[in-house]
Amino acid sequence: MSFKVALLPGDGIGPEVTTAAVDVLKSAGEKFNVEFVLKEFAVGGTSYDKFGTPLTDEVLQACYDSDAVLLGAVGGYKWDLLPQDLKPEAALLKLRKSLGLYINIRPAKVYNALINSSSLKPEVLKGTDLLILRELTGDVYFGEPRGIDNEKGFNTMIYTKKEVERIARYAFEVSLKRKKRLHSVDKANVLETSQFWRKIVNEIGKDYPAVSVEHMYVDNAAMQLVRDPRQFDVVLTQNMFGDILSDIAAMITGSLGMLPSASLGNNYALYEPVHGSAPDIAGQNKANPLATISSVGLMFTHSFQMNKAAELIEEAISRTLNSGYRTPDIYQPGNTKVSTTKMRDLIIENFNIIYDEQALGVFTL
Repeated sequence: MSFKVALLPGDGIGPEVTTAAVDVLKSAGEKFNVEFVLKEFAVGGTSYDKFGTPLTDEVLQACYDSDAVLLGAVGGYKWDLLPQDLKPEAALLKLRKSLGLYINIRPAKVYNALINSSSLKPEVLKGTDLLILRELTGDVYFGEPRGIDNEKGFNTMIYTKKEVERIARYAFEVSLKRKKRLHSVDKANVLETSQFWRKIVNEIGKDYPAVSVEHMYVDNAAMQLVRDPRQFDVVLTQNMFGDILSDIAAMITGSLGMLPSASLGNNYALYEPVHGSAPDIAGQNKANPLATISSVGLMFTHSFQMNKAAELIEEAISRTLNSGYRTPDIYQPGNTKVSTTKMRDLIIENFNIIYDEQALGVFTL
């Protein structure tokens, strides 16, 4: 069995965390007798510096031709003054739109070993394991018209029925497999777009009577995430709100370096850590690779249908953290501080140990 993966390391710490995650991917592939055909391409600011555009047609075609895409991070101070359509982030928006990636999955799980890494109280955090489902190709990020001049800047917030229906149905399907509890987050008290969103979610919900639905305004949801995160299981929300709420979820896990993501469509999939390019620590071997490694775990689940490999990656992360190893962003006194590459090595070591402990032998897909 063979899979093609397009690698887009990007900017800042992107190449470091991507390299670490790819090494985990290769190691898992060896155990499960799966071959990965890996090709690396420039994207974001790195691509702009080389080609004058953050995303070339060649790279987009390579993504079309792949079974999955792994992206590191894009952006950085040096490109901040570029026009909007040439900024590194424009590459990510174009990838999402071109590949039809309308579902963004962002898990926020509190590992017991990291329960003191957050500024929130341990008793508030313990047992938190939620999933944010963010609609990814609508809302103000893609609405037209948009623009800026000397007197004003403007964006259009818009959703079509099809856009809301497909993400809502996915959310209900996921909820059925979890705790059958869904929070739909909007701003229906002031936004017509959100009123429309809520209407369509309720219509789709009629097909899923086993799932309880609670609607919540986004400002309240932000507060509730840090007040009582365990009340949430699956959170469905609009593009912009999901962008903000998933970063707030970093408060729960203790670091943005712990949050993976999967962006899915009907035909393509892209995986990336939620964190940015962190240019201040780029090249210093300090970056936390766990979000990117967890993103590879999501890749095994959603693109390769290899759930056991994904489970072992998550168990390897948990065992490594339980042993006290930490990158600087999650380090506390009493832990053992390690580099990006050392954390990668520990994950691979524990993955292999767990595999052998379970005497899994040869897997079939």
